[in-house]
Amino acid sequence: MAVPGDPPNGTPEGTGGADDEFRSDDFRSDEYRSVVFDEDFVRAARLQEYSAQERMGEHARAVRSRSIWSGSGSGPRTGTPGRGARQGMLLVLLIATAFSAAVYMGLRNPYVPPPDGPAQALSSTVVPLAPTTAVPGGRPADLYAKSPAADYRVGAAGITLPAVRRTQHFTDVQIVTALSVAKDYLVNSSLDPDVLAGSANRPVRVLLDPDQLAQFDHSMTSPAGDGRHAITGWLVRFDPATAVVADSRVRVSGTLAYAEVNPDVLEVITDHTFVYAVRPATGAPAAADGASLFTVRRELRLRFDRHDLGARRLELAAAYVMAGPQDCSSDPAGGFRPVLAGAGPTTVGPSASDPYATGEPRRAAGLCGVLAPSAAPGETSVSPAP
Repeated sequence: MAVPGDPPNGTPEGTGGADDEFRSDDFRSDEYRSVVFDEDFVRAARLQEYSAQERMGEHARAVRSRSIWSGSGSGPRTGTPGRGARQGMLLVLLIATAFSAAVYMGLRNPYVPPPDGPAQALSSTVVPLAPTTAVPGGRPADLYAKSPAADYRVGAAGITLPAVRRTQHFTDVQIVTALSVAKDYLVNSSLDPDVLAGSANRPVRVLLDPDQLAQFDHSMTSPAGDGRHAITGWLVRFDPATAVVADSRVRVSGTLAYAEVNPDVLEVITDHTFVYAVRPATGAPAAADGASLFTVRRELRLRFDRHDLGARRLELAAAYVMAGPQDCSSDPAGGFRPVLAGAGPTTVGPSASDPYATGEPRRAAGLCGVLAPSAAPGETSVSPAP
């Protein structure tokens, strides 16, 4: 009986012997029987040959497409977009959708830019206050101590900001910006020594809206008491031929307030009293007791649009100023001319009011007021009057 591993027709003649017998026995040994397939197994086996495309599997094509839509070519032999092409088309679709939405929203809610008209011109009123008695003189510290300004703060410390709460269209940060710019304007226009002496005006000019610069420059070069071009409507200045500041520690007291005028304009109202110790200018006659006090009450209306807030500048819309002691016959438009220590009144205005009083200042009916005494002799207070 043939066994698996024997030739189909038996052992050829002439073969055999010990060696052949050894090999046949060895081939039929149990050691090799596990790896020899019988005829039934071989006939039942299924042969499958893979195509070239199937043998390539997931390998990329040798030549790739240079399509601008993707970084890779189409799928192999299918004509369908590859992964990169699909991503590119999705990106284009998203961009087109976003652009269409933006156009639609723009048509439904068109943007209306805020009004950006020119700043209005300054309207100013400057009222000189005439003394009713001789102006007391002395050392600045003694004069301050005997005046209503005894408890006033010195310099910029007297200009305090109010509590801030946002309005309907302006944030608290924008309001703080407006108030701080307003304070800078008050400090530069009322306390700067060079501005007071008339040797500089740039610290004030740089804070103004560009639309007001032409009016400001005209006021500085050709002052006039026409309600538009008075230097003393924009700032505090002493006539350098008449008086100079004797003490840099100016006494200050007053208030700041703000309000929303419209959705694009914020308004700040300042109301402050400034008390200066002055003495005669060099070459002017001087009293034996030296310095005297000069009081300026300034109420300013400042306006800020959104461009002004971003640039930290302002529009000075209106200024109401009372200052004395001065002679009613003098024109304060170009600079204040104080009545100095020891000098008496030469003219008398219509009525008296007090520049030290808080609240709404009393408006002058004419072009001059009265600086009335309100204390004992030697303790004269300045009371401006319209």
